[in-house]
Amino acid sequence: MIDLMTLCAFNAAYAFSIDSDSLETWPLFFTDDALYRITHIENENENLPAGIVYADSRNMLIDRIAALRLANIYERQRYRHILGIPAIVAQNSEATHAHTPFMVARIMATGQTDVFATGFYKDVFVANQEPGTQGNALGILLKERVAVCDSTVTDTLLALPL
Repeated sequence: MIDLMTLCAFNAAYAFSIDSDSLETWPLFFTDDALYRITHIENENENLPAGIVYADSRNMLIDRIAALRLANIYERQRYRHILGIPAIVAQNSEATHAHTPFMVARIMATGQTDVFATGFYKDVFVANQEPGTQGNALGILLKERVAVCDSTVTDTLLALPL
């Protein structure tokens, strides 16, 4: 069973990997066969799998970061995550399901700072069976993370992971 403090520490490390521009470490928080989606609340309520971002493996997440670093052209920006305390919604010996509220501020190269996204992470955590992965220190990895955004309007500058 995964305790609340472990979930909080995991989420803090996850956010730090993005906020500190250590994006190459971000995929290491996920299992090999993980699902990562960014969607909005209406799609999630209607059980529509389509989203803004969809990846169904760690390798797809690695490719996304490589594209950000090498191929995509976008205005330089960084994020600052503010995370709430996870609510454990289900737990058994196989997995822990949790919802964690988030707010992400986007800081542009000009210094302009805006609230970029709010919502919650809909997560499935599992025990880490993969030595050398980022979550290994905490003993857990994400099997699934769906970032459910409150707004149905998506900024076209969504470049970095949430």
